Amino acid sequence: MCAPEQRPVLALPVLRQTDDCPDRGDRGNVEVMTTEPAARAASSPIAAGTVLITGPTGSLGRETALAMARRPAPERPDLLLLGRPGAGLEAIAAETRLAGATAHAIGVDLARLGDVRTAAARARELLASEALRPLRAIVANAGVTGSMTRAVTADGYERTFAVNHLAHARLIGDLLDALAEPARIVLLGSNTYYENAFRRMLGVAPSDWRDPIELASPERAPSSLREAGVAYSNSKLAIIYYAHELQRRAPAGVQVSVFEPGWMPSTGLSREMGEPVRRALAAIARIPGVSSPAKSGPMLAAVALDARWAQLRDGAFVVKSKERAVEPFAVDPARESRLWEATAELLERAR
Repeated sequence: MCAPEQRPVLALPVLRQTDDCPDRGDRGNVEVMTTEPAARAASSPIAAGTVLITGPTGSLGRETALAMARRPAPERPDLLLLGRPGAGLEAIAAETRLAGATAHAIGVDLARLGDVRTAAARARELLASEALRPLRAIVANAGVTGSMTRAVTADGYERTFAVNHLAHARLIGDLLDALAEPARIVLLGSNTYYENAFRRMLGVAPSDWRDPIELASPERAPSSLREAGVAYSNSKLAIIYYAHELQRRAPAGVQVSVFEPGWMPSTGLSREMGEPVRRALAAIARIPGVSSPAKSGPMLAAVALDARWAQLRDGAFVVKSKERAVEPFAVDPARESRLWEATAELLERAR
């Protein structure tokens, strides 16, 4: 095996879970519940309301929005689509409307926390105007990989942690009391937060947890591929911790879960990688059994909408269509409480 500094890094930004790869000691993924793939279960009351989705313009977010929009009318929610302003956002809004959904688009730059507040206020206006049915779910799908260019947001925070965690914490915090119970919050996770034999072989960097104030610091902005992977995995561990604490503080009728879509080498998360790496990932994406947005999008839609997932709460971790246990260190009430406090401090600084 290569020394750590020489390990291959091909899959660093995208390797998520080992259902798509040979199992080489994935001790943390203990299956606790399975679902039957033969037919979609009946929708829950969630489908009778509005679902807010971030990052709907491409990849997993786009496929999730379309999967919801293409459902039969009784199972089809209204959609609030929050994404980068521009033609892509307008295009997905038009496509979901063409499929039969009531959809509204809100442009937002998740790297600017003030912009997130403005988007949340706009969402509340639309909900109050009865242009949409009551808000029943938030799908926090949008995300970025760790940049290798020491990227820092306009608020002065390390970009990966800011976009993947802080922006969604801001959005959810501003909309939590707007949710009509029963309601669901689904966050996007990744198994890269811990190392197993297969990810170690591919040089996929696991998390290296620090105090959240330090993780958000511009001094933590990555300048190498491995640092970028650590930043990404730290942000995904933060999402798991946040989900656990959010459930403790949310109203009783709001259920919080984390969805892991599987290894999707074809997604836009690899757009900052070099062209040779992107070509290699595109080739891997064609291998049978590898996950893709087209396969995982309907699964994410189901977790947000269907009655068969009504038991999910407490930050339950779902890998595609199976609920799994997380690693023991990913359940830590002290870290979770500290993350909540630090997040509030970081959001307050950005006002």
